Amino acid sequence: MADKTPIVHGDFPLFYPVITRWMDNDIYGHINNVTYYSWFDSVANRYLIEAGGLDIHQGDTVAYVVHSSCNYYSPVAYPQAVEVGLRVEHLGESSVRYGIGIFIVGEAKAAASGEFVHVFVDRRKGKPVAIPAPLLEALQAIKV
Repeated sequence: MADKTPIVHGDFPLFYPVITRWMDNDIYGHINNVTYYSWFDSVANRYLIEAGGLDIHQGDTVAYVVHSSCNYYSPVAYPQAVEVGLRVEHLGESSVRYGIGIFIVGEAKAAASGEFVHVFVDRRKGKPVAIPAPLLEALQAIKV
């Protein structure tokens, strides 16, 4: 059963717009659950690239998803406009747990919320490493 704790717009320091697409709707007439996870991944990585300088193609450090979960409160359907809130809830030496909120534009309460965990890994060795300083600084900027 979904967590009923209200997640509200003001709980997040950062938002990214997301365009819903016709193909995101499932046979039940709302956005399919797998699409939410795609939004989580896209928003977290966009922030790491833009604010922390993560080089996803050639950098020494990569961020691997090791956990994700989502609670759904109300349906979203194409063509609704959506924005995704992002915050850091826990920052470890080599990992970060994000809190994510999915909001229909103009709504105060989240349609869905979840968590998403990255572990930072040496690209060549495949072993966890300390979060590089520029990424750590960016993550600290949105920590709640």
